[in-house]
Amino acid sequence: MVTDTIADMLTRIRNANMVGHQIVQIPSTKMSFAIASILKEEGFIEEFEYYIEDQRQYLLISLKYLGKSRKPAIVKIERVSKPGLRIYKNSKTLPVVLNSLGIAIISTSKGVMTNVKAKELGIGGEVLCYIW
Repeated sequence: MVTDTIADMLTRIRNANMVGHQIVQIPSTKMSFAIASILKEEGFIEEFEYYIEDQRQYLLISLKYLGKSRKPAIVKIERVSKPGLRIYKNSKTLPVVLNSLGIAIISTSKGVMTNVKAKELGIGGEVLCYIW
């Protein structure tokens, strides 16, 4: 059993990206569903689908590649806050990732969102990961 489901999700995506896989299977949780929604909304993945197999819930994520050379849309994906060391930021100190070319995914009291949306709403939270 995996104790850090977010790190597991990010590692599966990172590994599938490195070897050029089109689809990656991830155990489904509310948090992984929210992160996948943000990745799709921001254009880092093509699509994701929820399905059940042998009474277990999974997300199938279709990764996005650019051009004929099939360069991955996700260049780097990095976990920030970990179970052993939580990283919290208020609305004034929210991170800016790669001069706003990337995003930070923040878990707030209003749900999981990007650093840009959290800044607009004027709320802070736990910084889950950076993606660019």
